[in-house]
Amino acid sequence: MDDVKERGDDMSTTGRPIEGKVALVTGAGRGIGRGIALRLARDGADLCLVDLSLDAVAGVSQEVVELGVKATTFAADVSDRDQVFAAVDHAASALGGFDIMVNNAGIALVESVADSTPEQVNKLWAINVNGTLWGIQAAAAKLIELGHGGKIINASSIAGHDGFPMLGVYSASKFAVRALTQAAARELADRQITVNAYCPGVVGTDMWVEIDKRFAALTGAAEGETYDKFVSGIALGRAETPDDVAGFVSYLAGPDSDYMTGQAGLIDGGILFR
Repeated sequence: MDDVKERGDDMSTTGRPIEGKVALVTGAGRGIGRGIALRLARDGADLCLVDLSLDAVAGVSQEVVELGVKATTFAADVSDRDQVFAAVDHAASALGGFDIMVNNAGIALVESVADSTPEQVNKLWAINVNGTLWGIQAAAAKLIELGHGGKIINASSIAGHDGFPMLGVYSASKFAVRALTQAAARELADRQITVNAYCPGVVGTDMWVEIDKRFAALTGAAEGETYDKFVSGIALGRAETPDDVAGFVSYLAGPDSDYMTGQAGLIDGGILFR
């Protein structure tokens, strides 16, 4: 962990919907996690940025501070329950409270259902499913300890609504996140803790670069071909950006979603329609 970086002095806080709230984002060092962290900072939250190493979040921490809020960082592997609880404790201690948990960290697996190995499945499940469960547990425990409600927000996927070929085990992990979201929402509602999930589609991040490469290796497609094929099926005609996802997470983190819980909203530009 590092020392808290104080708020900048040149940023107006007028009209920021989660001004003064404390949010923790896992997998905050790049991609969607970075986008979410920066959006929540722009909306007024102080941020605890969590990733596998402090180096991974150092740059994002500086960007957050430049937006006029506080930032602290913490190194944790979300598959380790004790480390997730320690991250939440650090956020509350360093930033003086705790209000919003974004269980964003996750990995992909491109492999047929028939050929997925125990090692692949165990690693994927430990991060995507167990990591989300530990995050829900840690956040709920802290919010109950502090005696107020809050927001728990989990990363699912379009693959949590439909099973995609070569993404079957990954899809199963994201279906599981939806199940945890629904069950936790019911269990925590009387504590005024809402639990929701966001379900992105094809986001132009490093993860999708690796997914495309793996599809190419398994199917013989040219690199970029699978990505282009998926993007061509998006109704809005373009790939998703981290900012597209972050805007929806901002809604889930803010007061306008106070009457929404147990939902797993699609934010995919029009790939799936429910």
